Amino acid sequence: MDAKPTEISSAKMFGGYNKRFKHFSPTLGCSMNFHIYFPPSPSPSHRFPVLYWLSGLTCTDENFIFKSGAQRAASTEGIALVAPDTSPRGLNVEGEADSWDLGVGKLHTHSGTGAGFYLNATQEKWKNWRMYDYVVKELPKILGENFPQLETSKASIFGHSMGGHGALTIYLKNLDKYKSVSAFAPIANPTNCPWGLKAFTNYLGDNKSDWEDYDATYLVTKFPNVSATILIDQGEDDKFLPDQLLPHKFEEACRNANVPLLLRFQPGYDHSYYFIATFVDDHIRHHAQALRLN
Repeated sequence: MDAKPTEISSAKMFGGYNKRFKHFSPTLGCSMNFHIYFPPSPSPSHRFPVLYWLSGLTCTDENFIFKSGAQRAASTEGIALVAPDTSPRGLNVEGEADSWDLGVGKLHTHSGTGAGFYLNATQEKWKNWRMYDYVVKELPKILGENFPQLETSKASIFGHSMGGHGALTIYLKNLDKYKSVSAFAPIANPTNCPWGLKAFTNYLGDNKSDWEDYDATYLVTKFPNVSATILIDQGEDDKFLPDQLLPHKFEEACRNANVPLLLRFQPGYDHSYYFIATFVDDHIRHHAQALRLN
């Protein structure tokens, strides 16, 4: 299959279009899908800044596009939304379908399971799991080469849960590439939670110092030159809050590194897309402001 993306679906929404594309990824060694929401364009030559969304465990490129309602604010603010898939698929690595929080899961289900953790795996078995390079390097290059209406040099990033972890770590390691970051219920300190321990042991091996390279709570002290405020929303009734997400650890690290953080605990909200849909407009505006300023 060609690395050049092929459009596989299109639907109009809030004056713009949700479009889904398929391409072959040399980075991951498999076919991948991604969605772009193009807002309505004021002129044929207009170029939109890009806001990347990284989804969580069990998600594909479809969940955010179908459930968040983010297109309304993106249309108003004139921002293109880009939603990649969450892991390589169809590689038939032994064990990839055994568990919903590792590998890709059982592909016969509608959504599949995606657990790439937005890192570059170092263990031979998982060598195709290079979602960090896919999101940071390959995908922006594809967008820049194939979609002249996107201004890929003006980009921000956000995500949910595992994708919130991905957004925070990718942003902190690439402050020159992204204008702002936000997250919903991110896995903020994966080296200290069961999801992170399982994924990092499998993908990165037993060297704990390699793990810290993909842990926002460690990275924020390593790359403290953050000027834009980091926005995080966390539901207080999220069942994963006490054991898996650990936002207080990240908050403490930000405080120690003098990194601006707005951490909002939202009473009554859980880990679902109902929570995301409620506050996503705030996040779109947060990024629109940063993209306009820079």
